[in-house]
Amino acid sequence: MLSKRIVVCLDIKDGKTTKGIKFKGNVPVGDPVEMARYYYEEGADEIIFYDITASAESRQIVIDLVDRVARQIFIPLTVGGGIRTLEDMRQVLLAGAEKVSINTAAVKNPWLISEGARAFGSQCIVLGMDVLYVGKTERIPSGYEVWINGGRTPTGIDALWWAKEAERRGAGEICLNSIDADGTQEGYELRITRMISEAV
Repeated sequence: MLSKRIVVCLDIKDGKTTKGIKFKGNVPVGDPVEMARYYYEEGADEIIFYDITASAESRQIVIDLVDRVARQIFIPLTVGGGIRTLEDMRQVLLAGAEKVSINTAAVKNPWLISEGARAFGSQCIVLGMDVLYVGKTERIPSGYEVWINGGRTPTGIDALWWAKEAERRGAGEICLNSIDADGTQEGYELRITRMISEAV
C-alpha cells in the first residue's frame, strides 16, 4: 500500500499567496509565511512554493521570502519560479529550500536539468510541468502540451515526452500542474498523471 503524503503548493504573486482558476484571475488569499506555517502545523509533509510570475516578468524569485518561509517550517520546501541558472539554484538552496523546481528555464535550456543534477544531486531537481489538454496530434501524441511562463505560452512539446526526457537528464521529481484542473475543485487530472507515472 502506498503511503499518503500531503504536499501543499502555494502560488505566490506580488509577495502574496494567490489562487486562480485555470491559471487565470489570481486573487490574493494570504501571507505566504503565515500560510506555510499553518500548513506545516496542520501536518503537511512538504510545501511547494511557486513565484508564478517571476519567469514571465524575467526576474528572480524573492530570496528574502524563501528565507522567511524556510525559518517557519521543518519539512521539505521546494521553490520554483524565475530560476534560470545554477547560481539561482544555489541561492534558493542556501536560503533554506531543500529542492528547486525549474519549468520555463528547463524548456528553454534543457542542459540546466543535467547541470543542476550534477551540481546539487538529482534529489534537488524538480521539473515543474504546466500542461494543457489540446487533443492528440502527430506532434502531441499524448494530447497534453507543455506550457511555460506561468501557463501563458504554449511550447508545442508533448508532456509525456518531456517528462521522460527530463528524467533522462537527471530530474529527481516531477511536479505536474494541470491548467485544465487548476482551481476548479473537480479533482486531479488523473489521465496524464497516470501516463507519466507509468513512463518515468
